Amino acid sequence: MVVGICRSFRDRALGRCFHFFPCLSDPARRSSLGLKVTLVTLHFIYAGILFLFDGDLVYKTKKEPWYTSLYLLLFFVTLVQYFITSGSSPGYVVDAMRAFNETNEVISGLESASSKNGSLDATVEGCQSGRIFQGSNSASWTKLVMDMYPPGTSIRTCICSYCNVEQPPRTKHCHDCDKCVLQFDHHCVWLGTCIGQGNHCKFWWYICEESALCLWTAILYITYLKGNISRAWWKDGIMIILLIALLISVIFLLLLLLFHSYLVMTNQTTYELVRRRRIPYLRGVPERVYPFSKGVSSNLYDFCCVGSRIYSLEPLPSAEEIEEKSRPYTCLDVLTCRCC
Repeated sequence: MVVGICRSFRDRALGRCFHFFPCLSDPARRSSLGLKVTLVTLHFIYAGILFLFDGDLVYKTKKEPWYTSLYLLLFFVTLVQYFITSGSSPGYVVDAMRAFNETNEVISGLESASSKNGSLDATVEGCQSGRIFQGSNSASWTKLVMDMYPPGTSIRTCICSYCNVEQPPRTKHCHDCDKCVLQFDHHCVWLGTCIGQGNHCKFWWYICEESALCLWTAILYITYLKGNISRAWWKDGIMIILLIALLISVIFLLLLLLFHSYLVMTNQTTYELVRRRRIPYLRGVPERVYPFSKGVSSNLYDFCCVGSRIYSLEPLPSAEEIEEKSRPYTCLDVLTCRCC
């Protein structure tokens, strides 16, 4: 009877909670929110214990406030970048389709107005999604997607069996988000969202800032232990346990940062690198060849300046382009910046 009353009380409390916070009714979103709260809490625990235990740091703050101010600035910038990245869209295919159709309607209207009024010069700068298509013209989404695949490709092989939409090259369906993502990289459980064309740059900046913050915090922890190792054993024990976990995190974050920097410079995604032999359009490509790379400089420019505001749909490279990229670099290629 007591168990029944407790269950009834719990169900009523959860029902009221879900009524005021509908997002908590979804187990996946509830789990994602729990991880976000845990990550933010860990940030405040590490910083709070440091300022609580380290009297020398408090004294240094009074003497040299700029040092602590820079640390706190990095702390809050990292958290802001975390929430910006977790709340950003990775570039869903359905959003790209909507943006393409809106752009297509504007172009069709301009073409009809131009035919009536003689000539009309205009630039389509965007739509509701805030992004544009490079070189878009009046055509259907299906035709646009099929033109990116080799001639003779069946449309059935390009349709997602879950979303029932035509997938451009480098697109994958995410089962966690239940949507197709352009240039799918991976689904990040800590951010609660996919990493794709729309937010890969934000993700890179987040892990860069997080790496710097964790490294700086580890240095402050080590500095404290060097000067206060024998004063209070229980404080030392807490600091050592936190420092070990922090050093593991620093190593992981630095490796992750280097890995994604390599992906950016070669215009690859984690999914393409890990599942290279299972992806149809990469099976026939040699291991050391990066089919979508345009050179390091162009890859960096597209990643930093273009990827977040333009739906850049890349066609599959032809056999001639693959053969050209398979050719070893020579001194002439370096002088002509072929590798850059």
